[in-house]
Amino acid sequence: MTMVTPEYVRELIAAGLECEHLEVGGDGAHFEAVIVSNAFAGKSRVARHQLVNRALGSRMGNEIHALSMKTLTPEEWRNA
Repeated sequence: MTMVTPEYVRELIAAGLECEHLEVGGDGAHFEAVIVSNAFAGKSRVARHQLVNRALGSRMGNEIHALSMKTLTPEEWRNA
């Protein structure tokens, strides 16, 4: 099995979700991400994470064992 890189996870998220800002770090199985997207406006934290998980598809839970996410709207990002 090929080792999953933070860059690969970043590409997957970016392909499935329009992001204003996207950072991904990790060790090949466990990752952390800061994701800033207008798509998160008006959505709960659970709904935001579901959008990201949808972008990752079946890779989540298989190739990607864990992903800790900080999901923000652009306004939240600017005010953080």
